[in-house]
Amino acid sequence: MKDIVYRRCCGLDVHKETIAACVRWIEDGGESRKESRVFGTTTQELERLAWWMEQHQVRQVAMESTGVYWRPVWNILEHRFEVKLANAQHIRNLPGKKTDRKDGEWIAKLLQHDLVPASFVPPTAIRELRDLSRTRVRLVQERVAVANRIQRILEDANIKLASVVTDVLGYSGRKMLEAIIEGQTDPTQLADMAKTSLRRKIPQLRLALDGHLNEHHRFWLRQMMDHLEFLEGKIFILEQEMDRRSRPYEDAIALWMTIPGIRRLLATTLVAEIGVNVDQFPSAAHLASWAGLCPGNNESGGKRKSGKTRKGNGWLRRALCEAAWGASHTKNTYLAAQFRRLAARRGVKRATMAVAHTILVIAYQMLKNHRAYQELGGDYFDRLRGDGLKRYYVKRLQQLGVNVNIEPANAAT
Repeated sequence: MKDIVYRRCCGLDVHKETIAACVRWIEDGGESRKESRVFGTTTQELERLAWWMEQHQVRQVAMESTGVYWRPVWNILEHRFEVKLANAQHIRNLPGKKTDRKDGEWIAKLLQHDLVPASFVPPTAIRELRDLSRTRVRLVQERVAVANRIQRILEDANIKLASVVTDVLGYSGRKMLEAIIEGQTDPTQLADMAKTSLRRKIPQLRLALDGHLNEHHRFWLRQMMDHLEFLEGKIFILEQEMDRRSRPYEDAIALWMTIPGIRRLLATTLVAEIGVNVDQFPSAAHLASWAGLCPGNNESGGKRKSGKTRKGNGWLRRALCEAAWGASHTKNTYLAAQFRRLAARRGVKRATMAVAHTILVIAYQMLKNHRAYQELGGDYFDRLRGDGLKRYYVKRLQQLGVNVNIEPANAAT
């Protein structure tokens, strides 16, 4: 191991009901000493743990990120000690030496030699915003599941509404579903509920709405529609709360929104996952690795076995992929040009991941330097290899039997 960095430190092995703590220190004569204790996880026990560490004059503390059990420990200790949170896989004890006390001793020993790779833990306000954002994502996913269940019920009743209507849960679709639940079975009257441009499809709607509904179908449609409205109400409340909590971070959100494809709600989600200070990441490559948006390394004997991305922060990666998909549909932008260029050769999924990586690198530089996004233009790659493109298209035209004479545009006049 490397030389001792901290003369006094403490390692914590955190569980649901107990915490195995070990303090290690170096005596004036150079002798290494340690003391271990087991504490509970109630607030009084955590205060007693903090008092015990203060009696040993400990300043540096390390613990594993065990489920959600580390959070109350962190909340109580973070303002009184220099706390490091580590991925359990990165500080795993040696095989055959796995006990709670020995895990605490092992963490303390690694910390004493500064061998504990700390995980990124954002400030409390950012963590609270992140909890709101992740809960909203879960509710949105549940809403999608409920919408799919509604579609399955309609298919079971042989109502082909989705074959005619783009959004079954749009304004017209909901009016029709409510009428069906109330007992309306006449396809003509149901089709007449269509609004705006959907009225052009009334003949198709009459055929699609001619199904075989029974009370069982109506019962489940009622339950699913009620559940859908409940979820939409909760999503709205969470979005309002996210907007209120994100006001102190308006500058960072404004920077995110200068990137094509990113709107306020998505920008708020990205701020909740990364925060507004990227100084804890030495470079954009470190941030991309933490997010799981860079190729993995698995090489042995000179052979590369796999390059799949690591898991990383799945919530951040999902949000960045959403941003990449939005950017790919913008007009005359560098990110859209990059997406089309890569999708043609590597496929849509790889292109989306590559654009998400690019967005994250751009965001790192913006947040670090406090500068807005500078658009390179949709013709950036054409300008980058302009001479090569000229030769390529001239060769293609010559292969088609056309004589080509190139002149500069200003000289052609």
